[in-house]
Order: sequence, then C-alpha cells, then structure tokens
Amino acid sequence: MLLSQYAREDGSAQIVARDGTEAYQVDTELSLYGLAMDCIEKGQSLRDRITALGLRGAVDMEALYAAGRLLPPVTHPDPAHLHLTGTGLTHLGSAATRSEMHKKNTGDETDSMKMFRMGVEGGKPADDTAGAQPEWFYKGNGSVVAAPGGTLKSPEFAEDSGEEPEIAGIYLIAPDGTPVRLGWALANEFSDHIMERRNYLYLAHSKLRPASFGPELLIGDLPEHVEGTSRVRRGDEVIFEKPFVSGEANMSHTFANLEHHHFKYDLFRQPGDLHVHMFGTATLSFASGIQTQDGDVFEIEAAPFGLPLRNPLSFKPLGKPEQRVTVRSL
Repeated sequence: MLLSQYAREDGSAQIVARDGTEAYQVDTELSLYGLAMDCIEKGQSLRDRITALGLRGAVDMEALYAAGRLLPPVTHPDPAHLHLTGTGLTHLGSAATRSEMHKKNTGDETDSMKMFRMGVEGGKPADDTAGAQPEWFYKGNGSVVAAPGGTLKSPEFAEDSGEEPEIAGIYLIAPDGTPVRLGWALANEFSDHIMERRNYLYLAHSKLRPASFGPELLIGDLPEHVEGTSRVRRGDEVIFEKPFVSGEANMSHTFANLEHHHFKYDLFRQPGDLHVHMFGTATLSFASGIQTQDGDVFEIEAAPFGLPLRNPLSFKPLGKPEQRVTVRSL
C-alpha cells in the first residue's frame, strides 16, 4: 500500500491510499501523523486502520502534483520535531565515488574507503549484536523540507547544488520512546559536493541543505533489490539520466544496523518526534561532471514507490562575497 497527502482547500492534510493504479481519499480528517500516533496508542497497524476507516472519492494524483498541492507523505505539527538525518558509504557502489572526491595526493587509502571497508566487513552482523558504525550526518529539521514538486533552495554561499537519490525510512517515536517505522519513501538528499570535496571535514556543512521525500510512502516490507532512475532536466532536455540500485541486496549494512546506530541515542527517541532517515546512494550527477543550474529539475523514480519525486532547483551562483551574519547582544 502507498500513502500520500495533499492540501485541502483550507490547507489541512488529506490522506490518500492506493494499492494499485487508482488512488482514493482515506475516510478521516486526521493527518497521517495524527493517524499514525493514534494507531500506535491503540496497537493497530496503518494498513488495518485504513482498511477499517474505508475509502471515499478517487483522487487524480498527477493533477494535484501539477497544481502544487501534494504534501510530504507525513509532516509534524511542529517542524522543529521532524529530524532529517542520513548515513553514507552504505551502498556497495558508493566507495569509488566518495573516495575519488576525498583522495589524498600521497595515494594513501582515504578515510572514506576505510569506513566503507568497515561496513563491508561488519555492517551485516549475523546475530542481534550491533554491527559496524556507519558514517552519519544531520541535515536539518522540518523547516527545510521541500514538498514533492517544491523548490530546493540552495543558499547563496553554496558552491554546488546536487541531488542524491536515496531511500528514506520514516519513523515516529511512540509514547514509551520506541521508534516505530511508518514506511519507506524516495528522498533527494540534496548536498554541496564541491564544499565536501574541498575538505572532508566540511561534510557536515555540505549536508546542511534542504531535502525532499515522497510523494508516496510505501508501508510494509521494502524489496531486497530496488531499481530506480535519477534524472536532471534542463528545460526540455534531460542532461543526466542514470539508474540507481538500493535495498539490502545492494548495501554493505542492514537497515536494522543503520537504524540501531541512529536510534541508540536517547536524543532521537523523544516521544512524538518524527524522523526521516536517508540511507545513502551510489549515484550522483556530480560524479559525471554535471554542473547544475538555477531552474534545473531533479527527478527520482523507482517502481515500488509510485509517483516520481520531482523538485526544481533554485541556485544563484556565487557573485558576491558571503554576507556575515551579525549577532547582537541582549
């Protein structure tokens, strides 16, 4: 089942469900966040609850997309309690690209390659013990989430604005502090790769950018092997198109291991918080020499996730010195 949300005329969220090609309104006034919290408290699954609620009028998802009315599949009433995070160097094809970005003049093995090897050797433990710790990064909170079809706005001090096609896990923290996975979604983990390449210690800066996920949330199990396509459109032309793969069959870590190393921190198990955790990629247009421009459109699609994730880019190349932020004393 795929779940999504669109904005009603009054701005509130309407949940949409589909199991095939047709999409229908779920017969509830609750947002997906509200419905999920209620399911957790009542011990129900989302699928069972939606089946019990029933469906009403059919929905033209493409028309809503074109009208700019699609919302992220789930949002938090307080954006400060939605956490955008991710892990890198998790996919079997990711090491070469990252290692090239971070290579040393001496030819020594890069820190990226070392971390990748740690994942290959220990990211899929055979028992319930914790495996190798992955690379981890913070992107921001709900204030920087772009809706499907919404603009990814790159800051004026950015040196690059590049897509990263990924799968994200969407989690809600139960009242007792237990992380509960709502489902999976496509995500664009938007980054500044030139800044990252300048010095690997700038990775944290390079990730503090907007992100987008959706439009639809896949509930239930994720296939072991996922195939998708990442594109960059410039006007009527596709200037980049490349397949990507994900799912545990193509990864050096299990999802359970990546989830453990995020939620092992008490900070990320605060009741009611929402988490969008992105699991990495091996496919970047930047690695193929693409320099994005203002107005380019990113498009990420994979069959299990329904509609593609599309976002235009707003990127103003550096033309003046970075303006210093002034702090005043109270």
